[in-house]
Amino acid sequence: MQMHLQAHDLLWGITLDCLEADLPTWVKAAIAQNQPVVVRRATTDPTLVAVGIRGTARHQRYAAHMPIAAITKQLKPEALSDVNLHSFPHLMNRLQMIHKILNQKNWVWGYTGSVGFELATGIQTVTENSDIDLLIRTEEFLKKDEAKQLLHQLEQTELKLDVQLQTPNGGVALKEWARTTGKVLLKRNDGAVLVNNPWQ
Repeated sequence: MQMHLQAHDLLWGITLDCLEADLPTWVKAAIAQNQPVVVRRATTDPTLVAVGIRGTARHQRYAAHMPIAAITKQLKPEALSDVNLHSFPHLMNRLQMIHKILNQKNWVWGYTGSVGFELATGIQTVTENSDIDLLIRTEEFLKKDEAKQLLHQLEQTELKLDVQLQTPNGGVALKEWARTTGKVLLKRNDGAVLVNNPWQ
């Protein structure tokens, strides 16, 4: 299956056969329920993709590798920005505020983390204490002033947000890019590096 796999994509199709035998019980349970796994940043064999398996508890995270040939479905974070929020009344008020801001300027954006997982599966994973993880695709250089303005608007919501800018070279935190005058941390598949400009 030919596909463009990126960090935070959700993938279906992993089976116990794909993994080593000695697995935590909760991992086996998640796979038995046909739950999606999330693409994580790592360098791998070209036939594999690095993924994370999540359990019901916050600390239940398991790193694995999935054969690309096993993938039956792929869902990108931006596909979740169109989900009908009426199906998620406990999230609707919070997420509508985000939609209002991010749809003003036609950003290409979506949900990751527990919110993304819940919107994709219907399995309630978001708690009152959960961060709302957002990914904004920024193929072109984002000026500091524009980043500051966006961050200010999002902070006005008083929600617990974790916003990542996805550049062609990796991910950088919106807050860090907007507020840091020196180097910022760029998360790449081969590790995190400090750079002056995440787009270069």
